[in-house]
Amino acid sequence: MANEELKFEQAMKNLTAVVEKLEAGNVPLDEALRYYEEGMKLIRFCTACLDEAEQRIEAVRRTDNGFVTEPFGE
Repeated sequence: MANEELKFEQAMKNLTAVVEKLEAGNVPLDEALRYYEEGMKLIRFCTACLDEAEQRIEAVRRTDNGFVTEPFGE
């Protein structure tokens, strides 16, 4: 599955599976390295998804003139 088609939830599920396999500790070194590389790609993908979502979130704030929206965290 290409990263463009991958959804955040599926990437997290795949990442969890990779971590479980690595934590089990019963995989050969070359396979463990492949899992590690796959996990790092998934982490980068998930981080990018979260960064994008954070930029899209707006906070609603009450003012004397009513309510205004502004980027979250400002």
